[in-house]
Amino acid sequence: MFEKTFFKTFFKHGFNEPIQVNYWDGKSEKYGEGEPKATITMKEPIPIKDIRKNASIALGEAYMDGKIDVDGSIEDLIVSAYQKSTSFIRDHKYINFLPKQNHNESTSKKDIQSHYDIGNDFYKIWLDKTMTYSCAYFENPDDDLYDAQMQKVHHIIKKLNPKPGRTLLDIGCGWGTLMLTAAKEYGLNVVGVTLSQEQCDYVNAQIEKFGLQDQAEVRLQDYRQLGDEHFDYITSVGMFEHVGKENLNEYFSCINKYLKDHGVALIHGITRQQGGAYNGWINKYIFPGGYVPGMTENLDHIINNGLQIYDLESLRRHYQYTLEHWDKNFNDHIDEVKEVMGDDERFLRMWDLYLKTCAGSFKAGNIDVMQYLISKGPSGQVLPITRDYMYK
Repeated sequence: MFEKTFFKTFFKHGFNEPIQVNYWDGKSEKYGEGEPKATITMKEPIPIKDIRKNASIALGEAYMDGKIDVDGSIEDLIVSAYQKSTSFIRDHKYINFLPKQNHNESTSKKDIQSHYDIGNDFYKIWLDKTMTYSCAYFENPDDDLYDAQMQKVHHIIKKLNPKPGRTLLDIGCGWGTLMLTAAKEYGLNVVGVTLSQEQCDYVNAQIEKFGLQDQAEVRLQDYRQLGDEHFDYITSVGMFEHVGKENLNEYFSCINKYLKDHGVALIHGITRQQGGAYNGWINKYIFPGGYVPGMTENLDHIINNGLQIYDLESLRRHYQYTLEHWDKNFNDHIDEVKEVMGDDERFLRMWDLYLKTCAGSFKAGNIDVMQYLISKGPSGQVLPITRDYMYK
């Protein structure tokens, strides 16, 4: 009886849209006025102590294990929870535990490999053919994912105002589309670094395929171990979310260290306008060691390391669209995913939940993605005086 009373209160204050909850005892309750936007079915009660310890982890695990089902849009359900000030997502009494984190070099490598080395065959199924696993750039909302990802790559490189023959470092180069495009189409000499063996092998194969051995190099290397090398330009996409709160200053210190005088860097990553945050479930199951820094937190580190901001752009809606594309691809090709990863229902539900809830979090404005255009020296001293050059 106490469990049922707890969950009735929990769901009553959980969403700003009407929902229906089907409980484990066969009874149903509606919360909110009007037709329910979604139906949550609880096949068995979740221990209250687990909810109070960390509701995100407890509910995420219950969904993975099939103890909870949702009929309706999980993405919209997450938006509704963020829009309710009393919801479990926003109430700190439901966040009393977070997985421990360590960001030394060996742990960082292990964390990165636990996510990105699941296998290239897995990511090929639901990413586009550029193998780009970061926010795309939709010049039009109905752009297909491949076009949007290539538009993102060009949008980033153009912001640098690059000159052929100069050097570019790509920190956290992923599967190499940005660094290889910079070499092929902009005439830059590029170095990419990653901690993922799968990504490194893939990029090396692409370098050989396109005959870029004299222009491009990828290294299985921690970005902190580049020594005294210096570059005209630096890009880093979806990277600073992995370094940990305690290492953000070192990250931006390295940007300053590796940039030549008057060099330019474009740093693109997930940020919160409300301040930095962790998510227990994502930290435990998706991105070990992940931390989403606050926008002003990043700005402080940039300025404290002798760098200056020339341009700051939010791509929040673009990441919402990107995740919606990924989730559709994932579910449209679920049989192929099963062939590659095995028919592991818990794994499949975990990834589907991850993509849907992240889309909802961006849609709700809980998280954002920012592009920081920064320079070593007076802001934009070597860049055009207006933003027009970025769009030509």
